[in-house]
Amino acid sequence: MNTAEIREQFPILHQQVNGNDLVYLDSSATSQKPRAVIEAIDHYYRSYNSNVHRGVHTLGTKATDQYEGARDKVRKFINAVSMQEIIFTRGTSTALNMVAQSYARANLKPGDEIVITPMEHHSNIIPWQQAAKATGATLKYIPLQKDGTISIEDVKLTVTANTKIVSVTHVSNVLGTINPIKEITEIAHAHGAVVVVDGAQSTPHMKVDVQDLDCDFFALSAHKMCGPTGIGALYGKKHLLESMEPVEFGGEMIDFVGLYESTWKELPWKFEAGTPIIAGAIGLGAAIDFLEEVGLDEISEHEHKLAVYALERFSQFEGVTVYGPEHRAGIVTFNLEDVHPHDVATVLDGDGIAVRAGHHCAQPLMKWLNVSATARASFYLYNTEEEIDKLISGLQKTKEYFTNVF
Repeated sequence: MNTAEIREQFPILHQQVNGNDLVYLDSSATSQKPRAVIEAIDHYYRSYNSNVHRGVHTLGTKATDQYEGARDKVRKFINAVSMQEIIFTRGTSTALNMVAQSYARANLKPGDEIVITPMEHHSNIIPWQQAAKATGATLKYIPLQKDGTISIEDVKLTVTANTKIVSVTHVSNVLGTINPIKEITEIAHAHGAVVVVDGAQSTPHMKVDVQDLDCDFFALSAHKMCGPTGIGALYGKKHLLESMEPVEFGGEMIDFVGLYESTWKELPWKFEAGTPIIAGAIGLGAAIDFLEEVGLDEISEHEHKLAVYALERFSQFEGVTVYGPEHRAGIVTFNLEDVHPHDVATVLDGDGIAVRAGHHCAQPLMKWLNVSATARASFYLYNTEEEIDKLISGLQKTKEYFTNVF
């Protein structure tokens, strides 16, 4: 499937914004949805809307089959061993909070260490701050190199015998840095620590194999990988999940309820209290089908070419600062000299070009970059080099406008 054929699958791309063809360069915030995902969700509500697990009638059985079928699609997509290792959540943030609230608080004590990096999304910082406060553990950071990468030597220096948890983003949502998770995991495991991976920015764009990475937990969000909002998943090694207590309680997750004591269902359902996000899971399953039809290797190669092309175009543009390493995912974060990123994004929006502006839920990283905010263009399987050309033209227009005005 070539890019033109892929674009045909996304209805939202075929519109004008402010009188111009839409150029959507904000997939790191949320991706657009192909027709197959939209139709799968619509079909559920139109044809077999029912609660899962509880009923024996036809609609309930079909809904349960589709819901649990989506779980198995997630398992295969990231190469987990068992469906019991896949917990449906509201997204990456919920998944990371679940590990921090259940596993971390039960296993940490004063003197223990939690190790993360300054490039983390707030969702992979705040839960660990709170866990450290609750347990008396110490929060430590692996330092960044000048280009926004981390060195294995620094990992070895930061992770110690006192380290119990290492939590790292697979791909930075700001810099596009691709972190060496497998090597980090080897170091952490050698010290007896567990490894948590924020996979929000990697899962949509490259093949993920949790067995090969050997990470202990892995979190993902559907809405960044062509799926619906409000659904994601936590992968956890079975023996770790079995040792953890639920953080939410109610229907669906119980085995037996007495007046004063209750017991929980087996994995994965003990972590899924209440009516689950059924339509979301079905949409996630359809998104996985779509991505696998296109091919993750093909998506990764396409985005790499776009990133190389974008960096080349930006290098020819005077007055622009680009942040991050040369080898990166399909993200280019930048600032236009003497123009606030919000003004950049506003002018570009007038030309129908959607980019993100702000701190990108990464304020510690903004401080490390010595800026208050940046603009970010992020690419996905449906973007083209022509759209990058339009971005550069829009930035030239923005620069000329603010030069003439001020």
